[in-house]
Amino acid sequence: MSRSGEGRTFRQVDVFTDEPMLGNPVAVVHDAEGLSDEQMQAFARWTNLSETTFLLAPTDPGADYRLRIFTPSEELPFAGHPTLGSAHAWRESGGVAAGEHIVQECGVGLVRLRSEGGRLAFAAPDLIRSGPVEEERIASTVEALGITRAAVLDAAWCDNGPGWIGMRLASADEVLALRPDFTALRERIGVVGPHPPGARAAVEVRAFLPHDTGITEDPVTGSLNAGLAQWLAGDVLPASYVAAQGTVLARRGRVHVETADDGTIWVGGDTLTTIHGTVLL
Repeated sequence: MSRSGEGRTFRQVDVFTDEPMLGNPVAVVHDAEGLSDEQMQAFARWTNLSETTFLLAPTDPGADYRLRIFTPSEELPFAGHPTLGSAHAWRESGGVAAGEHIVQECGVGLVRLRSEGGRLAFAAPDLIRSGPVEEERIASTVEALGITRAAVLDAAWCDNGPGWIGMRLASADEVLALRPDFTALRERIGVVGPHPPGARAAVEVRAFLPHDTGITEDPVTGSLNAGLAQWLAGDVLPASYVAAQGTVLARRGRVHVETADDGTIWVGGDTLTTIHGTVLL
């Protein structure tokens, strides 16, 4: 049973880490049937995490469960670390996939997940928007990032729901040195730069959001890494690689990207429950 009196089972799952408090936490409310949009948004605002999710019965016969995903300020059609963390919580509470893969129903449709060696990964959903970014957007963004236009080697839309724009810099050190003016930032920006050959991670990634979203820098971001992989894997980056994220925020996120033989990009990471209890909503 996921309900206890007036309460609902609650888990907080750390994602993209194998050690507690070094990844990106997601708050997961089980058996969320009956909660209104306003209640879900209010709880997400209260947790003040980058995302809070609500597990519901599926409406699509091909899905194992349905997921709604909220930031402190809005609902998202898809997000990566909540997808992994919620699948972890669903399985931990007794969920069993009907088929070969776990199938999550969410705002972008059905998302497949797999587990290999205990590590969950999701199949990157199709991009809603891809291709070049308008120069005026790049100009305003580099000003907010505090860098020159020449520092951006390339930029592309990597939008699979949240609205990401990807920007590629020359090195991981340049990515780590960024100190954005979030009040001037108008877009959701993902920045990527390579580590030196032989490093434990191939690239360093950072995810920046406008200040009015409630979260200015996301610690570790599955949707962004999926979009960056769809843009760069097998071309600028290896077909399969590990991305580091969260370093500046004292996290140690590791995102495992794998391009399968059929071209599917799987985005995975370790997950572990750090809080388990009952929430009254």
